[in-house]
Amino acid sequence: MLRLVRDDEATELDELEASEGDSDAPRHSEPAEPADGVVADAGEAEAEEVTSDESASAEVDLGLLEALLLSTHHPLTAGRVGEVMGLGATKPVRQAIKELNRQYEESGRSFRIEQVAGGYQILTLPRFGEHLKQLHQKEADAKLTKAALETLAIIAYKQPVLRADVEAVRGCACGETIRSLMEKHLVKIAGRAEEPGRPILYGTTKRFLELFGLNSVKDLPQPDSTKTASA
Repeated sequence: MLRLVRDDEATELDELEASEGDSDAPRHSEPAEPADGVVADAGEAEAEEVTSDESASAEVDLGLLEALLLSTHHPLTAGRVGEVMGLGATKPVRQAIKELNRQYEESGRSFRIEQVAGGYQILTLPRFGEHLKQLHQKEADAKLTKAALETLAIIAYKQPVLRADVEAVRGCACGETIRSLMEKHLVKIAGRAEEPGRPILYGTTKRFLELFGLNSVKDLPQPDSTKTASA
């Protein structure tokens, strides 16, 4: 590394060289030993970390992991995957999932392994959503009507919620619609309110999270507070 030398330093160096004599032997600036030690330790720590991650993912058969995720319509937890694969911990599974996602990204694949409803599932990338929506539009329309979607949205955002509150928002009776959503395993009974008559409270199910690709209800899209305030 080159370093600028001030005039006073240069004078001191000249005097020092003169006092040491006119030796033709080359002079070398030796780095301090502590610096070498620090660099070596940092390099070894980094190498150990990389080796640890690689060894963790190496314990998992990536092909088998991929096959498990492809063969199910529901998210699999890391614990369940580890149990099926005969592993004693979930860390190797998580590392293997990262490795698979890295391979998918490098090869330009149209899907990734995402965390959904507390587990892992193979999902297509959002940029393909419009085309896939056109492909499955009729199927989606047949499953959920506009009334069902509105009712489901109210329950999702206000849960646990009374049927009376849902009907107050929609302005119409929702009993039949809620019953239909329960038959599709999207809505469930979440308890009873501490009110006279103990009316039923409704909430969304794990199937709801799977269908909409959410890990929890906290991942529901939130309204823009700025736009709401300005309105």
